[in-house]
Amino acid sequence: MDDLPKMFVCLLSGRKDCGLQAELTKAVSLELGKPLLTFVSSMRSQTCSPLRSDGESSSFMRAYIRMGETTTAALNGVQQTFINILSSVPVSGNLISHVSGLMDAAVTYVSKSMAALLQIPMDYIKIALQFGIRLPSLDGTVVCERGDLKQLILWGINNNVSWSFGTSIIDILMEIFLAPEQSLCTYPGSDCQNPPRVSFQRSVSEADNTNYNQEILLKCDRHNLARLNDTLCANILTGSRVGSSTSVLTFCQALSSLSPAQIEQVWSNTCYIIQTLASPLLSRSSDCSFGDAQPPPAVTPLSETALLSPSAPHRVVRDASNLKLLACNYNHWFDSEVVDAVLVSLCSDNERGAFVTQVCNNALLMRKLLSDQMNSWLYGYCANSSAELGYLVSQFCVYESWIEQSSVLVGPSLLEFCFSLDRSRLTKLICEHTGFFMFLFSNPENGPFMPNCTGLPPPSQYPDMGPSILDSCRYSEWHDVMQITIDVLSQCILQDNIAFTKEVCANKTFLNNLLHNKDNAWLEAHCNSSLIFLPAEPTETFNIAGWCDYHTWGEREVDDSVIGLCWQYDQLAFQKNVCCKESVFEKLLQNSQNQWLTSFCTDNAKEIEDLTVLPQLCRYSEWTRPIIVDMTELAFCAEIDKLNFTSKVCANETILKNLLANQDNTWLIQHCVNYSNPGISPGTVLPWFDPAEQCQYSSWSTSLPDSVLLTLCWERDQTGFISSICPDTGLLFLLSREPSSTWVGSMCTTYTNYTSSKNNSSTAAPPTFCLAKSLVGQFNWSCSADFTSACQPGASQNMALQMMLRCWVENLRFRVEGLMTPTVATVLEQAVSTTVVILLALEEVQNTSLYVTKNIRLSVLTSVGHYLEREKNFDKKKVLLQCFGTVLTSLMQTSRDMSSNEFFVIKEYFSIPLTSLSSVLTAADITTVRLILQYYSRNKDTLQLPKKYLSSMVSVLFQTHLVKDGSLFPDLAALLAAASPADIQALPSLQNNINVKETINRDLLFMTLDQRQAFGLWYSKVMPASYIIRSHQSLIRDTGNLIAYLPFHNFQHLSSAQLLDGLDVLQRNFLTSLKQEFIAHKVIGTYRNLTAQDFIRLGNLSCMADPEDLLVYKDTEAFSVIRDIVMNCTRESIVLPSRLISSVLQYSAELKIPSLLSPDRLAEIGHLLPSLGVTFLQGVTPLQLLTALPALSAVSFSPAQASIIVDKMSSVTSLTAPGQLQKLGSLIVGINTETFLTLTSDKLLTSLPDMALHTPGLSPPQANAISTKLWGFPEVVSWQDDVEPLLYCTPLLSIMPRIRLLVNNLTTASSKPWNTQQAKAIFKEMLETKPNVIKQDFLSLGTVGQGVSCKVLQERFRADSSPSSVRTILSLLRQQPGLLHTSMKKCVIEELYQFEFFSELLKDLGAEIALSMPVSTIKKFPTDKMETLRKIIIQEPRHFLLLSRTKQELLVDKMVQRMGMYTGVFTEEEFRSLGIMATFVVDEVLIQLDRSFFINNLDFLQGLCYTSSKMDIMARILQEPAAFGPINNWNQTTLSQVGRFLFFLPENKLQEISLAVMTVGRIEKLFMIQRRWERGDVGIHCHNENERKSFFEKQQFVLQFFLGFLKINPLSPTPMVPTCEILHTTSPSVWTANSLISMSSSAFSNCLELMGQDKFLVYYQRSEVLKKVKKIYGPVSSFPQSVISQLGGITIELTVEELSSLRLTERRSIATLGSVSTWSNRQLSALFTTVLNSTKQRPSQLDSSTLVAMGYILCGAKTTEINSFNAVEFSKAVLWLGQLRLVCSEEQLLALVGLLAHSLAFGPISSWGTDVFIEIGVLAAGLPDMAMSALVKEQIEGITPVAVTMIPPDKFSVVFHQRQISMFSYEQASAVTNEQLSALSDVQRTALALVLTPWEDRPVDFRGKSVGLALSHSPLCLTLGLLMLLIVLPSPALICPGT
Repeated sequence: MDDLPKMFVCLLSGRKDCGLQAELTKAVSLELGKPLLTFVSSMRSQTCSPLRSDGESSSFMRAYIRMGETTTAALNGVQQTFINILSSVPVSGNLISHVSGLMDAAVTYVSKSMAALLQIPMDYIKIALQFGIRLPSLDGTVVCERGDLKQLILWGINNNVSWSFGTSIIDILMEIFLAPEQSLCTYPGSDCQNPPRVSFQRSVSEADNTNYNQEILLKCDRHNLARLNDTLCANILTGSRVGSSTSVLTFCQALSSLSPAQIEQVWSNTCYIIQTLASPLLSRSSDCSFGDAQPPPAVTPLSETALLSPSAPHRVVRDASNLKLLACNYNHWFDSEVVDAVLVSLCSDNERGAFVTQVCNNALLMRKLLSDQMNSWLYGYCANSSAELGYLVSQFCVYESWIEQSSVLVGPSLLEFCFSLDRSRLTKLICEHTGFFMFLFSNPENGPFMPNCTGLPPPSQYPDMGPSILDSCRYSEWHDVMQITIDVLSQCILQDNIAFTKEVCANKTFLNNLLHNKDNAWLEAHCNSSLIFLPAEPTETFNIAGWCDYHTWGEREVDDSVIGLCWQYDQLAFQKNVCCKESVFEKLLQNSQNQWLTSFCTDNAKEIEDLTVLPQLCRYSEWTRPIIVDMTELAFCAEIDKLNFTSKVCANETILKNLLANQDNTWLIQHCVNYSNPGISPGTVLPWFDPAEQCQYSSWSTSLPDSVLLTLCWERDQTGFISSICPDTGLLFLLSREPSSTWVGSMCTTYTNYTSSKNNSSTAAPPTFCLAKSLVGQFNWSCSADFTSACQPGASQNMALQMMLRCWVENLRFRVEGLMTPTVATVLEQAVSTTVVILLALEEVQNTSLYVTKNIRLSVLTSVGHYLEREKNFDKKKVLLQCFGTVLTSLMQTSRDMSSNEFFVIKEYFSIPLTSLSSVLTAADITTVRLILQYYSRNKDTLQLPKKYLSSMVSVLFQTHLVKDGSLFPDLAALLAAASPADIQALPSLQNNINVKETINRDLLFMTLDQRQAFGLWYSKVMPASYIIRSHQSLIRDTGNLIAYLPFHNFQHLSSAQLLDGLDVLQRNFLTSLKQEFIAHKVIGTYRNLTAQDFIRLGNLSCMADPEDLLVYKDTEAFSVIRDIVMNCTRESIVLPSRLISSVLQYSAELKIPSLLSPDRLAEIGHLLPSLGVTFLQGVTPLQLLTALPALSAVSFSPAQASIIVDKMSSVTSLTAPGQLQKLGSLIVGINTETFLTLTSDKLLTSLPDMALHTPGLSPPQANAISTKLWGFPEVVSWQDDVEPLLYCTPLLSIMPRIRLLVNNLTTASSKPWNTQQAKAIFKEMLETKPNVIKQDFLSLGTVGQGVSCKVLQERFRADSSPSSVRTILSLLRQQPGLLHTSMKKCVIEELYQFEFFSELLKDLGAEIALSMPVSTIKKFPTDKMETLRKIIIQEPRHFLLLSRTKQELLVDKMVQRMGMYTGVFTEEEFRSLGIMATFVVDEVLIQLDRSFFINNLDFLQGLCYTSSKMDIMARILQEPAAFGPINNWNQTTLSQVGRFLFFLPENKLQEISLAVMTVGRIEKLFMIQRRWERGDVGIHCHNENERKSFFEKQQFVLQFFLGFLKINPLSPTPMVPTCEILHTTSPSVWTANSLISMSSSAFSNCLELMGQDKFLVYYQRSEVLKKVKKIYGPVSSFPQSVISQLGGITIELTVEELSSLRLTERRSIATLGSVSTWSNRQLSALFTTVLNSTKQRPSQLDSSTLVAMGYILCGAKTTEINSFNAVEFSKAVLWLGQLRLVCSEEQLLALVGLLAHSLAFGPISSWGTDVFIEIGVLAAGLPDMAMSALVKEQIEGITPVAVTMIPPDKFSVVFHQRQISMFSYEQASAVTNEQLSALSDVQRTALALVLTPWEDRPVDFRGKSVGLALSHSPLCLTLGLLMLLIVLPSPALICPGT
């Protein structure tokens, strides 16, 4: 027996070597098979039932399941007897107890027996199912086929999903065997006995969601069976499954030895055997003959040959050689009167190719077969085959013939067939032609195919009505009604329905004449239905405004009925004018009848808010078309807009029918019943509805009324309704089966209860008696089932028995679960689950419904929910969601009341890992997506999803689902803010969808600017220039917020009228400066009669207008508004053109005499004082300034201006008094350094917190004076919080004495922003005194971490080299307050590069450390690491900008190569992905920049950094036709767009710009834009000195050319005299010397400080300016200190004699001259002497602040004088002096270094560490030769690159050994000058080259010259290369790379 499975497998596979036993087994099987078939056939013949209406016999199974009349009557009798027995059984507690005990024992025994009995068969069945049902899987891909329900259940069995189908299987069996009787007739008559069955289609109806390639389980010709490894056999063979029987193991082993083809043969033969045995049971009997019907040929059992040869035919038909010759004889099918549907099915499965050719491609034969409803699956089969689809459409989808034969309904199979092949044409016809729509969907079965007509034009009532139709439908000419054919009537009803109803149906005489023709009997029912919904004639409009004159209600008595009327019909206005107006509200409440208003006005606020969105959602007029209305919107309208909903939906037949076509909207029936005319009393008859004619209750038993007629009869004829319906239990039962009429039963129950209690009849049965409840209660069972349907009037015995059985099973199940062992429970559960799969497969084969899906729906969802909650492996969850998401969604209820349990599956979509989100959501169908969005909308606050997750989610939905279905957009509203700009731009074309536009406009203000601009770019696709130009004035208001974000090339076409009309819309959105300027110029430049109110609307936009346009209003009322607006702009720090400020503000009369201004007015215009200049400030009185001090302290003044104000206030009050200093605010920069030195420590400390806000404005002498003074006190260690703002400028020598105390208080010190040298000094002390702290708690170093030595850092990395420890240290370094020193970054890279996980640390390094890596290392990065580096740089662009230009370009070049951007267009995505690096690509890439991106993003592009070559490229692009075209055509708008790019144009092209557009205002704006960029984060680091000089020359040319300076004779008067204001917005140096000295004295004085600070002033300009200064202020010797401090670089033109005559008594004036670097030696010497003479000090008396102020002047001291300096004071000043490129001689530098080496300063040079060398800066170049040659690595690391350049070449070559040069950093090596390089030996050059080598693969000096070894081949290299080539190559080439 154990070998039996093996033998059967061998036989079924067709092998011939199976052995003797196998042959005997085969012979016996064949012999036993014949009598078995005979027996089965005899059983079938005994169940022959009468022919159905289609003339066919039912199958055995159908005959058994759906019994005939006699059997049903007998069964009813048995049921009645059984119920009587149960009712009469005396149930007692003892009896129940004994029975329960017996049941427990029986259940225990039976369950164990069944488990043992079922285990082996279930294994076989499970293996068979696993072979036959190929489960969808991912298998390493991201695509998965959509699985069906049986695949889902089988997948769950394989993956340990606990299916709980125990109760469900009982429900299924009861549905089958105890199904209630149904009337199947659709017409009245006594000859209809058998109920019709809706054909279960062979192809699933939902074409969009179905995978037609799925194979039917019981198909024998299968070539896509699952693999053996996908079945239970895999586990059995590997031994992972315990407890398998020997026979199953043998079976699996036998299968494992077969090839896939042989396994298919086993499947095929086994399938044929099962089909042969089951065919008589499952098909119509061939032995049952009725009348003249001929029996179709029968199929015989499997023959011998089937088991002998794989190539033998699978079946042999009686007296024929094979199946094909007889059963599949297609030619014979033409002649046969009846073709057996089973044969058709078998042939389609097994002869697919021939079947398609002979049947699908033969319309005549196909029509013959389709006449049998059993063959309706042919539509789907042929549509998904290789048939000629065009031919099928031409033969079957002939829509004209459908209408012509309108009496023949189109079935769902044909409609689905045409939808699948001809969807677009069919949808268009349905949506555009109402008649065609009504014709198709008059068949209720076609409801699921109703298309979504949203967006299509409204349907035409008279589509394509030709002349013939119009002629036929002239009703006045229908004289001989007997000649009117059915076709004419049908055509007129379809094409002219309304007129037909009015002219024919409403004319009773005419109608009766037509009804004389019996063929027109159907017309009566049609007219009765049509007259019910005949549109009413238009009536006089009700004028609500006439009744609801709210403005008078506060003054008169208002009738309470009028109040109620207005509340009911005008709620929005009522809320506004009554609830929101206290006086009216309180007056109305005085009447007690109006107390209800209190409740309404408080509780209804939310409802009123909802009403504002009603017009957007409740578009009732559109619902008349056959569109799908969103259920949530429908529910919203029903709840919020009850009145309109009831009148426009419930009372509109067309709308109601459309909505009720969706079964999820059945709740509408009850809603309309509740709210439609509730006041109508029973029996009321309305004029247009006659219950006597319409409510034919007697016919409802055979033809159920539709929902509308049912409702109308209830409302209009309640008495007749109750008396006719409620007593008829059969009719009640039929109505209870329909979802739309279940309410009738509960209504009748309520009425019966009422009448019973009223009649109080004691003899009547209790009105609440329920048979089902009685039986369940008799046995004392607890039951959770709903008894409503079983207890309603008319409930059948079947229903009571079903309910009783359910309750019995429920009670039994709980007991069984406790009695069964886990093993038994598992086996039985798998058996039940397997049975469900088989039933589903049987439904598929039998084309009938077994109610499986209906009964297992909730069980499946619950089980899946538990599985998802329990399972931790997401790969399995992913398969479930991606492969079975559609089927799970189809199981959910989609009505409003979806339970939370059903949403559990949807909730799981929000737990998907980000890496899998895209593939899972892409596979979801549109219904699933809607549910996901609905769930998110309701629970987004709870979900708290990360932005990246939402962004990915939106990306998938936009790119995949929204493209397919635009109606999804409103559901996406909650996610719009998460969409990326790229996804937004890729949106489908939904711009003209009003709902879409309103949704975007509503949410736009909550999005980022990039998102808004993306939406603007997307919307611009439907807003071309031509459309904007021809649009009406209200375009902006009509469009909404979106229009503000249109690209400027679209925006610029808006007219001034449109802009002014839509100003409010524009103002509430963000507008770029370009658009603001455009609006201002367009509106203010066009109109000359704007009012004050118009300017108020314009607001700050007025500041962008041309000053000349504003001055038009100078003498009008509007000008005061303009002045206030301009004032407000300046207050908000908006930089304005000088002409605007001067003409509107500064030249006003009140400013001419400053002393007359009130203190309040002075405070009000305080922000204007810096632009008014020093002359204005000198005219203000001290008391005015002192009173206005609170306002002035927040204004940013220049040092000269601040000193004037401070000096004035000091004359009347002591600013150094307690509490006064901190009041100065920004004016602190005006305090003299000398004053700071006189203050006590407590005064300084109390002022520091306020001073901290302005410390960047303190001059170096001021900062030095304050810091050195405070750090001179030992208590400073406890003042760390107070002195923190000045730590950056505190000398190292001041801190060194306090370091021990700082280390002892490390907790505080580790949080302060020390500079590098300070941190290194503190760390060195810690290393000596507290080394254990460093080892044990390295992170406690905090900000001192930047001072860690390389040795200690290496030790920490090596002590714990785990990735987590390394990342912790890197995190500490990234958090340091300043830039890390080069030596530390180099140390980190060199140490970590040795770790295997170095590449994984890239993102932990941060941009600063990562960018310190050599390019040769970076270029080896793989793509993913290069991507990481790219992201790091984009996040921290500052460190990239700090790199050398060469490294920037090399780095970007390697990155672009790795990212593959070298070819094709340089796209927006690529450009933006590079961020700040985008403009550093090679020229060949930048020139390919996408031009549309260039035009649309000029603002963004202008913010980037460009080298000279990139500027040339940008200039060329600007002139291309795709951009702005020829320069001579540029206008003002063009110049506004071009912006600072104008300076990129070459001079010859600049001259082509029209002089008319390059006005002074335009030039000024260009300079302002460029200045703003230069002071920004990018501009400040972009250009070097040479590039800045070149750019300045271009700016100078632009100004002087367009203002006419270059076209005049040198002796001619200047064409324009600049004001001081325009010098501020441009620059003094761009003007000619003549124009500068032509300025008025006051204007010149106001700008003197600005001129002194302009480093681009050349000598002749300085000379002329100095002459003007002397002319104003007299001889040099009389210059006051304030004037000297303003002169700055102008003083370079003073002679030695004039310098000697200066009075330099204050440090601020000394500092002004000390900051000039271009003095001659004679001037320096004179200045040094002048300082000593002016201050009356000896060199030894100079303190640190004076030395800092002297700056470059120090080099004017003699060596003897330097030696006499106070070493301590000089060492405190070296922090500032070391940053200057001093021009001292070598002897002077040596003397200065000698001061630093003093014992009281930094001590011997040999003891100096990195900290000291960093502190002294350039002075390191003055080290003695011996000391410099003895420098060690730690000291060399501290030498700054500037100090390296200052070492004399001869000295450089002598003091630095090649070993020391090799210690240089790249920055130090690249700083070596050409002179120094030429003095080096070859060995030294090689060492230097090796330092530079890591940046490339060869020694390259990035300063432009090759360094290192000579550019010749080494002799040794040549020799070795030649030898190697001779050995390796047959023909060697002498190739040796040069070095």
